[in-house]
Amino acid sequence: MGDPTIPVFINRGGGAAAAAGDELAKQVAEAFAAAGVTADVQLVEAREIAGAVRKASETSRRLVVGGGDGTMGCVAQALADRPEVELAILPLGTLNHLARDLAIPSQLEEAAALAVNGTAIPVDVALVNDHRFVNNASVGLYPFMVRRRDDARERTGLPKWLATLPAAWAALSRLPHHRLRIDTGQGERPLVTSLLFIGNNRYALEAGSVGTRDSVADGLLSIFAVARRTRLGLIWFALRTLVGRADRNADFVAIGESETLTVHSSGDSIEIALDGEVRRLPSPLHFRVDPGKLKIVAPGQG
Repeated sequence: MGDPTIPVFINRGGGAAAAAGDELAKQVAEAFAAAGVTADVQLVEAREIAGAVRKASETSRRLVVGGGDGTMGCVAQALADRPEVELAILPLGTLNHLARDLAIPSQLEEAAALAVNGTAIPVDVALVNDHRFVNNASVGLYPFMVRRRDDARERTGLPKWLATLPAAWAALSRLPHHRLRIDTGQGERPLVTSLLFIGNNRYALEAGSVGTRDSVADGLLSIFAVARRTRLGLIWFALRTLVGRADRNADFVAIGESETLTVHSSGDSIEIALDGEVRRLPSPLHFRVDPGKLKIVAPGQG
């Protein structure tokens, strides 16, 4: 790499980071020292990550960011016009789906060594109305649940996993069904769904690999719209999907891959979750893939 010091930004509110507290900065610095470099470790609030990364990208060719999938989506947005900058990931969030799909080690020492010595590869970034996401976006049940979960965490201080339980129950109790119109380039078609899922690259439904991606650079969107279900039917569908037994014909009203997708709602705006972060965007939603736009350090390269 050549840099004597490497900048490391950690979302202090991320899953593992929040649990470790301020002691984490010392642990991260020691892990990078063991890999042969000095790390300038900064614990940053989630709302400040984008600005910190953006500023550092002006002088550093490689940056390290610790956090989960929401953090990585934020970083992808911050590096939108910095194609020469390489991103190394410390998986310090709750789920770390992007890191998992790139086979980035979960152990801090191994991840730090990779961040220092690994080679960056081009990774697709998906966009919706110019907002970037690295994993997936969803409309319907999931963003409603996330909003309720985050509200509960703010009121009570509950950890994310615990706040998810009442939020999921509230979402199932309401069970919103959205009337949408979608277009993958072959004309609009109406659909009614409780959950529309759009993945950056192909997401698997098969047993043993549910929710994973073999590639993060195939240039396509995955599209899954769940068929209308009762509450009990939706719970049964979720359980079957978790073990790889979803029925592609019966469980979805739309499924497939496309380079683009347009989603119209009956209102002027749509609530959407992007890498687990909820926001409201104007309708229609225009999805596309920006191939190879983000360079991420991953194992098995070079």
